[in-house]
Amino acid sequence: MKTISISTLTFLNNLKENNNREWFAENKTRFQAEQKQVKGFYNSVLENLKTQDLIENVKIFRIYRDVRFSSDKAPFKPHFAGHFTRATNKLRGGYYLRIRPGESFLAGGFWEPNKEDLARIRKEFETDASEIRTIINAPDFKKHFGTLQGDAVKTAPRGFDKDHPNIDLIRLKQFIVTRSFTDEEVLSPNFLKEVTASFKAMRPYFDYMSEVLTTNLNGESLVD
Repeated sequence: MKTISISTLTFLNNLKENNNREWFAENKTRFQAEQKQVKGFYNSVLENLKTQDLIENVKIFRIYRDVRFSSDKAPFKPHFAGHFTRATNKLRGGYYLRIRPGESFLAGGFWEPNKEDLARIRKEFETDASEIRTIINAPDFKKHFGTLQGDAVKTAPRGFDKDHPNIDLIRLKQFIVTRSFTDEEVLSPNFLKEVTASFKAMRPYFDYMSEVLTTNLNGESLVD
């Protein structure tokens, strides 16, 4: 499956308007048909990704929401989403794609790095941010993602100089790149090509971050 069908967006819009178990049960056959088509598309993305990166697998997320600890008790997610995992412990980062009417996007990066990874990234930026700036200022990166995104502390993390020339990067708590798509773009015959191109543009960023997170500040490997 190399395209997303308008019937998929129609189903998701209907689900958003009727987000309850009774409606879903009555439309279970529709859901299964759309899910099958979407899985086919994600598998096409996977095959393309494998030509430009070492990918372990693709995980299509369940449409059912865990509402136990949420104030929003809607039982279903009105979208399809999947994650493509890079293989081996030397390749960090992962590719994400969500299909949702009016809110489709792809993304990659580090949403909640653990304390050790966050400290390592910040120390790298404190020592030398020239390489990451070259990557995020490259024309292909800017074309697809605009800029590096993520939540940040207000001034400076503990132990870092608030006047450091790289404080804009050091302040970050997340390191994310995203690209949004209109419904027209999602339904276009070129959508698979565009997703593949954006994931390819993400690769230099992932390779840099993988190098940082698998070495110490002296460049010595921390993994086998």
